[in-house]
Amino acid sequence: MDLDTVRTFVAAADAGQFQEAAAELAITQQAASKRIAVLERELGVRLFTRTPRGARLTIDGQAFLPHARELLRAAERAVASVRAGSRPLRVDVLTSRSAQSGLMRAFHHAHPEVELDVVMLFDMDKAVAALRSGTIDASFRAVGVPGRPLPEDIAHARVLDEELQFLIGPGHALAGARSVSLARLAGHRVWMPGIVPGTEWAAYYDGLVAEFGLSIEATGPNFGSDALLDTIADTPALATFMGARTRLVWPAGHGLRRVPVTGPTPVYPHSLLWHRDNPHPALATLRAHLATTTTGRDASGTWTPPWTPPWTPLRTASP
Repeated sequence: MDLDTVRTFVAAADAGQFQEAAAELAITQQAASKRIAVLERELGVRLFTRTPRGARLTIDGQAFLPHARELLRAAERAVASVRAGSRPLRVDVLTSRSAQSGLMRAFHHAHPEVELDVVMLFDMDKAVAALRSGTIDASFRAVGVPGRPLPEDIAHARVLDEELQFLIGPGHALAGARSVSLARLAGHRVWMPGIVPGTEWAAYYDGLVAEFGLSIEATGPNFGSDALLDTIADTPALATFMGARTRLVWPAGHGLRRVPVTGPTPVYPHSLLWHRDNPHPALATLRAHLATTTTGRDASGTWTPPWTPPWTPLRTASP
């Protein structure tokens, strides 16, 4: 159903005259009459009775009027749902307990006026496709993986280098260490069932294994972080890597410890991705917030995969 004809019908019903409805809609009276005639043919009923004083709704016109108003309201809601600035800022993070989620919580605390939708798309290709289609406005990812270049219309900038820590239980051989070097971890079993082949974080850990001779096991089903923590606490031979900003809580009886990793410190490079033509005003607010609250680490004491792009401050990144 053509919304212009419905809008003209509602205007004529409110005004009681086609001439006033036409003036309100900035069209000619002839155009208004033609639109009403088209609508009447489509519905198969007469909507108005023409009188010397104007136009009066028929019984069918009275029955159709509330539905016509709702059609126009629905159209307004549909437009508002996708109009930049009138819909929530949609941001993709990896998990609800990740450093990325923490960055968005801090943004929400600093800018409570910005309405947010936080989603978890998991897959890099889905995130890029969603950015290009406008389904989301921003995504946190590690970029630069060989064979997976970003489209030219997707901009990106590193916003956080998150150091990795070694999570161990009370019975582990390194349980008493204040810190451990990457070289010292060679030969120890690192269990990370959440690693999914083909993801950017799988590429990150593949690079870590290759460079430092580590052994990372991704075997077994991934039952989530609670099951992972239970297993690490109960199995002296197992440990896992965890981001320093990953928010996890475990029972005091588990006796788990986060041990800093040194020589060098592996850091995970989080980048913000967005479409260069995205008009949402809150996207600029998010970028400005991250530009003032996040910084890179001293690269001389850290390790990232060779494919990681150099650190570019967000405030100097291209739109």
